[in-house]
Amino acid sequence: MGVYNDEINVSTNGEVDIIDITDDIQNIVNKSRLKEGIICVFVSGSTATITTIEYEPGLMKDLPRMLQKIVPKGVHYDHHETWHDDNGHSHVRASLMGPGITIPFKNGKLIHGTWQQIVFVEFDTRPRDRNIVVQLVGE
Repeated sequence: MGVYNDEINVSTNGEVDIIDITDDIQNIVNKSRLKEGIICVFVSGSTATITTIEYEPGLMKDLPRMLQKIVPKGVHYDHHETWHDDNGHSHVRASLMGPGITIPFKNGKLIHGTWQQIVFVEFDTRPRDRNIVVQLVGE
């Protein structure tokens, strides 16, 4: 059993920027030389998430619209009183979606659906430079 660690660095445009990282993760699997196991993809930060989606133009509009309905921007969040940074909704959105996912791989290939891509989603209200931790466990 082996463990391989790597990272992906992304620069975002800010709020609800959705970045496809599927190829980046597959490249890390290739570099690891592991053939099967699991991958943990984790973003360190409290205003971003890693998830899967069909990365197509309609869903790039649908996801932000859905998030605005569930956790609206522009309403009162007590977090604003703590730091005066007006991103309480960003923290709540990230908490709901979680900081990471686990993905299996076999024969050196990610196991995911044909129309399922792995994405990073920025929730903070400003552009950010983010570090995504990728850890593989396998053989």
